[in-house]
Amino acid sequence: MGYRPRHTIRFVLFANEENGVRGGDKYAELAKARNEKHVLAIESDAGGFTPRAFSVNSNDAVFEKVKSWLQLIGPYGCNELIRGGGGTDIAPLKEQLGIPLCGFLPDSQRYFDIHHASTDTFESVNKRELELGAVNMAALIYLVDKYGL
Repeated sequence: MGYRPRHTIRFVLFANEENGVRGGDKYAELAKARNEKHVLAIESDAGGFTPRAFSVNSNDAVFEKVKSWLQLIGPYGCNELIRGGGGTDIAPLKEQLGIPLCGFLPDSQRYFDIHHASTDTFESVNKRELELGAVNMAALIYLVDKYGL
């Protein structure tokens, strides 16, 4: 595509969500101490299944702007926008810095067939579903980067 992002895109793997959200807390603490400006935080922590929706935890103006992009993202699978949410690991960013949050919400029917089970391996992930999720998140990131919130 040849597109060069206007903003830095940071991919973070958090640790200790189930043990006190220490990774998310520390990331927010460091971002605040360094006076970093984040535009949006997106969390994907519901499995690599077929994309269905995004949740948006923001003010009304940001929610409506993201909602206006559903027609562009919808063909890739996410055709619903849910108010609130975002994700446990990124919640400290909203609490400490007021950053809008977004959660990627795939179809959850098979989540506990794999999650924390003996079948919780990369080989259990459907490649096409995982790629569709990546495309949905990439489309949202592109729109936020190009048009802002």
